Amino acid sequence: MKILVLNCGSSSLKYQLIDMASENALAKGLVERIGIAGSRLVHQKDGEGKVTVEAEISNHDVAVKLVMDALMDVGHGVIGDISEIGAAGHRVVHGGEFFTASALVTAEVKKAISDCVALAPLHNPANLIGIEACEKLMPNTPQVAVFDTAFHQTMPEKAYLYAIPYSLYDKYKIRKYGFHGTSHKYVTDRAASMLGKPIEKLKLISCHLGNGASVCAVDGGKSVDTSMGLTPLEGLMMGTRSGDMDPAAVAFIMDKEGMTTKQMENLLNKESGVLGISGVSSDFRDIEAAVEKGDAKAKTALDMYHYRVAKYIGSYATAMNGVDAVIFTAGVGENGPETREAICEYLGYLGVAVDAEKNKVRGKERDFSADSAKVRSLVIPTNEELVIARDTLALCKK
Repeated sequence: MKILVLNCGSSSLKYQLIDMASENALAKGLVERIGIAGSRLVHQKDGEGKVTVEAEISNHDVAVKLVMDALMDVGHGVIGDISEIGAAGHRVVHGGEFFTASALVTAEVKKAISDCVALAPLHNPANLIGIEACEKLMPNTPQVAVFDTAFHQTMPEKAYLYAIPYSLYDKYKIRKYGFHGTSHKYVTDRAASMLGKPIEKLKLISCHLGNGASVCAVDGGKSVDTSMGLTPLEGLMMGTRSGDMDPAAVAFIMDKEGMTTKQMENLLNKESGVLGISGVSSDFRDIEAAVEKGDAKAKTALDMYHYRVAKYIGSYATAMNGVDAVIFTAGVGENGPETREAICEYLGYLGVAVDAEKNKVRGKERDFSADSAKVRSLVIPTNEELVIARDTLALCKK
Protein backbone atom coordinates (compact mmCIF):
# COMPACT_ATOMS: atom_id res chain seq x y z
CA MET A 1 0.00 0.00 0.00
CA LYS A 2 1.09 3.56 -0.73
CA ILE A 3 0.25 6.01 2.06
CA LEU A 4 0.22 9.78 1.77
CA VAL A 5 1.39 11.49 4.96
CA LEU A 6 0.31 15.11 5.42
CA ASN A 7 1.39 17.66 8.03
CA CYS A 8 -0.66 20.83 7.58
CA GLY A 9 0.33 24.10 9.20
CA SER A 10 -1.58 27.37 9.06
CA SER A 11 0.23 28.42 5.87
CA SER A 12 2.19 25.31 4.92
CA LEU A 13 1.78 21.64 4.04
CA LYS A 14 4.54 19.01 4.28
CA TYR A 15 3.97 15.66 2.60
CA GLN A 16 5.50 12.28 1.86
CA LEU A 17 4.21 9.39 -0.21
CA ILE A 18 5.50 6.19 1.41
CA ASP A 19 5.51 2.71 -0.12
CA MET A 20 4.76 0.55 2.91
CA ALA A 21 6.20 -2.59 1.30
CA SER A 22 9.68 -1.08 1.61
CA GLU A 23 8.86 1.84 3.98
CA ASN A 24 10.67 4.13 1.52
CA ALA A 25 9.45 7.62 0.69
CA LEU A 26 8.75 7.66 -3.04
CA ALA A 27 8.40 11.44 -3.01
CA LYS A 28 8.22 14.29 -0.53
CA GLY A 29 7.74 18.00 -0.55
CA LEU A 30 6.54 21.23 0.97
CA VAL A 31 3.85 23.69 0.01
CA GLU A 32 4.57 27.04 1.62
CA ARG A 33 2.99 30.48 1.92
CA ILE A 34 -0.54 29.15 1.47
CA GLY A 35 -2.87 32.15 1.18
CA ILE A 36 0.13 34.51 0.99
CA ALA A 37 1.83 36.13 -1.98
CA GLY A 38 4.77 34.11 -3.32
CA SER A 39 3.29 30.69 -2.60
CA ARG A 40 4.96 27.64 -4.10
CA LEU A 41 5.39 23.88 -3.99
CA VAL A 42 8.83 22.27 -3.70
CA HIS A 43 8.64 18.60 -4.72
CA GLN A 44 11.30 15.89 -4.75
CA LYS A 45 11.07 12.42 -6.24
CA ASP A 46 13.26 9.86 -4.49
CA GLY A 47 16.76 9.93 -5.95
CA GLU A 48 16.18 13.07 -8.01
CA GLY A 49 16.55 16.82 -7.59
CA LYS A 50 13.94 19.24 -6.30
CA VAL A 51 11.27 20.70 -8.57
CA THR A 52 9.70 24.07 -7.70
CA VAL A 53 6.20 25.01 -8.83
CA GLU A 54 5.29 28.69 -8.41
CA ALA A 55 1.51 29.13 -8.21
CA GLU A 56 -1.24 31.09 -6.52
CA ILE A 57 -2.23 28.81 -3.63
CA SER A 58 -5.20 30.48 -2.00
CA ASN A 59 -6.13 27.72 0.47
CA HIS A 60 -5.42 24.16 1.59
CA ASP A 61 -7.84 22.68 -0.95
CA VAL A 62 -5.69 24.15 -3.71
CA ALA A 63 -2.51 23.01 -1.91
CA VAL A 64 -3.68 19.39 -1.63
CA LYS A 65 -4.73 19.39 -5.31
CA LEU A 66 -1.28 20.73 -6.24
CA VAL A 67 0.35 17.91 -4.24
CA MET A 68 -1.74 15.31 -6.08
CA ASP A 69 -0.81 16.86 -9.42
CA ALA A 70 2.87 16.72 -8.51
CA LEU A 71 2.62 13.06 -7.44
CA MET A 72 0.97 12.18 -10.77
CA ASP A 73 3.11 14.40 -13.01
CA VAL A 74 4.55 12.63 -16.06
CA GLY A 75 8.04 14.00 -15.42
CA HIS A 76 8.53 14.01 -11.65
CA GLY A 77 5.52 12.04 -10.40
CA VAL A 78 5.53 8.59 -8.81
CA ILE A 79 1.97 7.36 -9.39
CA GLY A 80 -0.26 7.18 -12.44
CA ASP A 81 -3.57 7.77 -10.71
CA ILE A 82 -4.87 9.09 -7.40
CA SER A 83 -6.49 5.70 -6.75
CA GLU A 84 -2.99 4.27 -6.12
CA ILE A 85 -2.96 6.11 -2.78
CA GLY A 86 -4.37 3.54 -0.36
CA ALA A 87 -4.79 5.87 2.61
CA ALA A 88 -3.84 9.27 3.98
CA GLY A 89 -2.30 9.79 7.42
CA HIS A 90 -2.56 13.23 9.00
CA ARG A 91 -0.49 14.70 11.79
CA VAL A 92 -2.83 16.30 14.32
CA VAL A 93 -1.18 18.27 17.09
CA HIS A 94 -3.75 18.09 19.89
CA GLY A 95 -6.10 15.23 20.72
CA GLY A 96 -6.74 16.29 24.32
CA GLU A 97 -7.95 13.40 26.46
CA PHE A 98 -10.09 12.07 23.62
CA PHE A 99 -7.38 9.95 22.02
CA THR A 100 -4.84 7.55 23.47
CA ALA A 101 -3.94 6.28 19.99
CA SER A 102 -4.34 7.14 16.32
CA ALA A 103 -7.86 6.98 14.88
CA LEU A 104 -9.66 6.49 11.59
CA VAL A 105 -11.25 9.80 10.66
CA THR A 106 -15.01 9.90 11.19
CA ALA A 107 -17.44 12.74 11.84
CA GLU A 108 -16.98 12.10 15.59
CA VAL A 109 -13.18 12.23 15.30
CA LYS A 110 -13.35 15.51 13.38
CA LYS A 111 -15.62 16.98 16.05
CA ALA A 112 -13.16 15.95 18.77
CA ILE A 113 -10.29 17.58 16.83
CA SER A 114 -12.42 20.71 16.54
CA ASP A 115 -13.20 20.60 20.27
CA CYS A 116 -9.44 20.74 20.94
CA VAL A 117 -8.94 23.92 18.88
CA ALA A 118 -8.84 26.02 22.06
CA LEU A 119 -5.86 23.93 23.23
CA ALA A 120 -3.96 24.28 19.92
CA PRO A 121 -5.39 27.30 18.07
CA LEU A 122 -2.44 27.57 15.67
CA HIS A 123 -2.36 23.90 14.68
CA ASN A 124 -5.64 22.00 14.99
CA PRO A 125 -7.65 24.19 12.58
CA ALA A 126 -5.03 23.67 9.86
CA ASN A 127 -4.84 19.93 10.60
CA LEU A 128 -8.62 19.70 10.22
CA ILE A 129 -8.57 21.70 6.97
CA GLY A 130 -6.01 19.25 5.55
CA ILE A 131 -8.22 16.27 6.43
CA GLU A 132 -11.26 17.84 4.81
CA ALA A 133 -9.31 18.84 1.69
CA CYS A 134 -8.26 15.20 1.24
CA GLU A 135 -11.83 14.01 1.79
CA LYS A 136 -12.97 16.20 -1.12
CA LEU A 137 -10.30 14.90 -3.50
CA MET A 138 -10.29 11.28 -2.28
CA PRO A 139 -13.79 10.65 -0.87
CA ASN A 140 -13.40 6.86 -0.81
CA THR A 141 -9.85 6.78 0.61
CA PRO A 142 -9.42 6.07 4.35
CA GLN A 143 -8.07 8.98 6.40
CA VAL A 144 -6.25 8.49 9.70
CA ALA A 145 -5.48 11.10 12.37
CA VAL A 146 -2.22 10.59 14.29
CA PHE A 147 -1.99 12.76 17.41
CA ASP A 148 1.14 14.36 18.86
CA THR A 149 -0.43 14.06 22.30
CA ALA A 150 -1.56 10.41 22.17
CA PHE A 151 1.82 8.91 23.11
CA HIS A 152 1.81 10.87 26.37
CA GLN A 153 -1.61 9.68 27.55
CA THR A 154 0.20 7.02 29.60
CA MET A 155 1.49 9.69 32.00
CA PRO A 156 0.24 9.23 35.58
CA GLU A 157 -1.84 11.91 37.33
CA LYS A 158 1.11 12.98 39.46
CA ALA A 159 2.96 13.93 36.27
CA TYR A 160 0.22 15.56 34.21
CA LEU A 161 -1.81 17.53 36.76
CA TYR A 162 -1.03 21.16 37.59
CA ALA A 163 -1.21 22.35 41.21
CA ILE A 164 -4.24 24.55 40.59
CA PRO A 165 -7.81 23.99 41.87
CA TYR A 166 -8.90 20.56 40.65
CA SER A 167 -12.20 22.09 39.55
CA LEU A 168 -10.33 23.85 36.71
CA TYR A 169 -9.10 20.48 35.46
CA ASP A 170 -12.62 19.08 35.68
CA LYS A 171 -14.08 22.09 33.91
CA TYR A 172 -11.50 22.87 31.21
CA LYS A 173 -9.15 19.84 31.17
CA ILE A 174 -6.20 22.08 32.01
CA ARG A 175 -3.28 19.69 32.40
CA LYS A 176 0.00 18.65 30.82
CA TYR A 177 -0.52 16.91 27.47
CA GLY A 178 2.95 16.87 25.88
CA PHE A 179 3.87 16.97 22.21
CA HIS A 180 6.35 15.48 19.71
CA GLY A 181 4.81 12.13 20.63
CA THR A 182 5.44 10.49 17.23
CA SER A 183 9.09 11.54 17.37
CA HIS A 184 9.64 10.29 20.93
CA LYS A 185 7.96 6.99 20.04
CA TYR A 186 10.06 6.47 16.92
CA VAL A 187 13.45 7.19 18.47
CA THR A 188 12.84 5.17 21.63
CA ASP A 189 11.78 2.16 19.53
CA ARG A 190 14.95 2.59 17.45
CA ALA A 191 17.05 2.92 20.62
CA ALA A 192 15.80 -0.44 21.85
CA SER A 193 16.85 -1.99 18.53
CA MET A 194 20.28 -0.35 18.69
CA LEU A 195 20.79 -1.53 22.26
CA GLY A 196 19.55 -5.04 21.44
CA LYS A 197 17.09 -5.09 24.32
CA PRO A 198 13.28 -5.21 24.55
CA ILE A 199 11.90 -1.73 25.09
CA GLU A 200 9.86 -3.05 28.02
CA LYS A 201 13.16 -3.50 29.91
CA LEU A 202 14.56 0.00 29.20
CA LYS A 203 14.45 3.42 30.85
CA LEU A 204 15.07 5.98 28.10
CA ILE A 205 15.21 9.78 27.94
CA SER A 206 14.42 11.24 24.53
CA CYS A 207 15.56 14.79 23.71
CA HIS A 208 13.76 16.21 20.67
CA LEU A 209 15.84 19.34 20.14
CA GLY A 210 14.73 21.50 17.24
CA ASN A 211 13.34 25.02 17.01
CA GLY A 212 10.61 23.53 19.17
CA ALA A 213 12.04 21.17 21.78
CA SER A 214 10.92 18.69 24.40
CA VAL A 215 12.35 15.99 26.63
CA CYS A 216 10.44 12.80 27.40
CA ALA A 217 10.92 10.07 30.02
CA VAL A 218 10.01 6.69 28.49
CA ASP A 219 9.86 3.79 30.94
CA GLY A 220 9.19 0.37 29.41
CA GLY A 221 8.08 1.97 26.14
CA LYS A 222 5.57 4.29 27.80
CA SER A 223 5.77 8.04 28.29
CA VAL A 224 5.75 8.76 32.03
CA ASP A 225 6.62 12.47 31.86
CA THR A 226 7.46 15.11 29.27
CA SER A 227 8.50 18.75 29.31
CA MET A 228 5.82 20.38 27.14
CA GLY A 229 2.51 20.99 28.84
CA LEU A 230 -1.00 22.22 28.06
CA THR A 231 0.62 23.86 25.04
CA PRO A 232 4.05 23.57 23.38
CA LEU A 233 5.21 26.66 25.32
CA GLU A 234 6.03 24.92 28.60
CA GLY A 235 9.32 23.19 29.27
CA LEU A 236 12.64 23.84 27.60
CA MET A 237 13.87 27.19 26.41
CA MET A 238 13.50 26.92 22.62
CA GLY A 239 14.26 28.84 19.44
CA THR A 240 11.67 31.57 20.08
CA ARG A 241 9.69 30.17 23.07
CA SER A 242 10.45 31.04 26.67
CA GLY A 243 9.78 27.64 28.20
CA ASP A 244 9.44 27.45 31.99
CA MET A 245 9.25 30.71 33.93
CA ASP A 246 7.53 32.16 37.00
CA PRO A 247 3.85 32.72 36.07
CA ALA A 248 3.86 35.90 38.17
CA ALA A 249 6.47 37.34 35.79
CA VAL A 250 3.87 37.24 33.01
CA ALA A 251 1.44 39.47 34.93
CA PHE A 252 4.34 41.73 36.01
CA ILE A 253 5.52 42.27 32.42
CA MET A 254 1.97 42.82 31.13
CA ASP A 255 1.36 45.44 33.81
CA LYS A 256 4.64 47.29 33.27
CA GLU A 257 4.49 47.18 29.46
CA GLY A 258 0.73 47.67 29.11
CA MET A 259 0.42 44.49 27.07
CA THR A 260 -2.70 42.57 26.07
CA THR A 261 -3.00 38.81 26.48
CA LYS A 262 -2.37 38.31 22.76
CA GLN A 263 0.71 40.54 22.83
CA MET A 264 2.08 38.59 25.80
CA GLU A 265 1.42 35.25 24.09
CA ASN A 266 3.27 36.55 21.03
CA LEU A 267 6.23 37.66 23.15
CA LEU A 268 6.50 34.29 24.92
CA ASN A 269 6.01 32.21 21.76
CA LYS A 270 7.80 34.22 19.08
CA GLU A 271 10.17 36.72 20.67
CA SER A 272 11.74 34.77 23.54
CA GLY A 273 13.95 31.68 23.88
CA VAL A 274 17.45 31.78 22.44
CA LEU A 275 16.35 34.55 20.07
CA GLY A 276 15.21 36.73 22.95
CA ILE A 277 18.38 36.22 25.00
CA SER A 278 20.91 36.41 22.16
CA GLY A 279 19.24 39.10 20.08
CA VAL A 280 20.85 37.30 17.13
CA SER A 281 18.62 34.53 15.82
CA SER A 282 16.49 31.51 16.68
CA ASP A 283 18.81 29.39 14.51
CA PHE A 284 21.49 27.68 16.59
CA ARG A 285 23.96 27.83 13.70
CA ASP A 286 23.75 31.63 13.73
CA ILE A 287 24.15 31.73 17.48
CA GLU A 288 27.17 29.42 17.43
CA ALA A 289 28.74 31.63 14.74
CA ALA A 290 28.11 34.69 16.94
CA VAL A 291 29.74 32.94 19.92
CA GLU A 292 32.85 32.31 17.82
CA LYS A 293 33.01 36.07 17.17
CA GLY A 294 32.89 36.75 20.92
CA ASP A 295 29.20 37.65 21.32
CA ALA A 296 28.57 37.40 25.08
CA LYS A 297 24.75 37.30 24.89
CA ALA A 298 24.86 34.54 22.30
CA LYS A 299 27.10 32.52 24.62
CA THR A 300 24.68 33.11 27.50
CA ALA A 301 21.81 31.86 25.35
CA LEU A 302 23.66 28.63 24.52
CA ASP A 303 24.78 28.14 28.13
CA MET A 304 21.18 28.54 29.32
CA TYR A 305 19.92 26.09 26.71
CA HIS A 306 22.46 23.35 27.54
CA TYR A 307 21.88 23.80 31.27
CA ARG A 308 18.10 23.53 31.00
CA VAL A 309 18.15 20.41 28.81
CA ALA A 310 20.54 18.77 31.27
CA LYS A 311 18.28 19.68 34.20
CA TYR A 312 15.32 17.96 32.56
CA ILE A 313 17.39 14.86 31.83
CA GLY A 314 18.44 14.73 35.47
CA SER A 315 14.90 15.13 36.75
CA TYR A 316 13.61 12.38 34.47
CA ALA A 317 16.36 10.01 35.56
CA THR A 318 15.04 10.62 39.07
CA ALA A 319 11.41 10.12 37.97
CA MET A 320 12.29 6.69 36.52
CA ASN A 321 14.82 5.83 39.25
CA GLY A 322 17.49 5.30 36.62
CA VAL A 323 18.23 5.63 32.91
CA ASP A 324 19.78 3.30 30.35
CA ALA A 325 20.26 5.74 27.47
CA VAL A 326 19.87 9.39 26.53
CA ILE A 327 18.71 10.00 22.94
CA PHE A 328 19.29 13.14 20.86
CA THR A 329 17.06 13.82 17.85
CA ALA A 330 15.52 16.55 15.63
CA GLY A 331 17.39 19.39 13.90
CA VAL A 332 19.69 20.48 16.72
CA GLY A 333 19.92 17.09 18.42
CA GLU A 334 20.85 15.27 15.21
CA ASN A 335 23.16 17.91 13.75
CA GLY A 336 24.75 19.59 16.76
CA PRO A 337 27.70 17.61 18.15
CA GLU A 338 28.79 20.62 20.19
CA THR A 339 25.34 20.89 21.76
CA ARG A 340 25.25 17.18 22.58
CA GLU A 341 28.69 17.30 24.18
CA ALA A 342 27.87 20.40 26.22
CA ILE A 343 24.70 18.81 27.59
CA CYS A 344 26.39 15.50 28.34
CA GLU A 345 29.11 17.27 30.34
CA TYR A 346 26.49 17.83 33.06
CA LEU A 347 25.58 14.14 33.20
CA GLY A 348 28.74 12.43 34.38
CA TYR A 349 27.11 11.62 37.74
CA LEU A 350 24.59 9.45 35.87
CA GLY A 351 27.31 7.48 34.14
CA VAL A 352 27.21 9.38 30.84
CA ALA A 353 30.57 9.64 29.08
CA VAL A 354 31.11 10.78 25.49
CA ASP A 355 33.64 9.65 22.89
CA ALA A 356 34.51 12.92 21.12
CA GLU A 357 35.39 11.19 17.85
CA LYS A 358 32.22 9.11 17.74
CA ASN A 359 30.24 12.29 18.46
CA LYS A 360 31.45 13.89 15.22
CA VAL A 361 28.33 12.90 13.33
CA ARG A 362 25.40 14.78 11.80
CA GLY A 363 22.10 13.26 10.79
CA LYS A 364 23.10 9.61 11.25
CA GLU A 365 22.35 6.96 13.85
CA ARG A 366 25.22 6.45 16.25
CA ASP A 367 26.07 5.41 19.77
CA PHE A 368 28.65 8.05 20.69
CA SER A 369 29.29 6.79 24.21
CA ALA A 370 32.78 6.29 25.57
CA ASP A 371 33.75 2.69 26.36
CA SER A 372 33.57 3.52 30.08
CA ALA A 373 29.99 4.86 29.93
CA LYS A 374 27.36 3.22 32.11
CA VAL A 375 24.57 5.14 30.35
CA ARG A 376 24.53 5.17 26.55
CA SER A 377 24.38 8.39 24.52
CA LEU A 378 22.65 7.98 21.15
CA VAL A 379 21.98 10.10 18.07
CA ILE A 380 18.87 8.90 16.22
CA PRO A 381 17.38 10.90 13.33
CA THR A 382 13.64 11.07 13.84
CA ASN A 383 11.08 9.89 11.29
CA GLU A 384 7.67 11.11 12.37
CA GLU A 385 6.24 10.52 8.90
CA LEU A 386 7.04 6.81 9.08
CA VAL A 387 5.30 6.51 12.45
CA ILE A 388 2.22 8.18 10.97
CA ALA A 389 2.33 5.85 7.95
CA ARG A 390 2.70 2.75 10.13
CA ASP A 391 -0.23 3.73 12.32
CA THR A 392 -2.30 4.48 9.22
CA LEU A 393 -1.52 1.08 7.71
CA ALA A 394 -2.33 -0.75 10.95
CA LEU A 395 -5.73 0.95 11.27
CA CYS A 396 -6.57 0.36 7.61
CA LYS A 397 -5.79 -3.34 8.01
CA LYS A 398 -8.21 -3.53 10.94
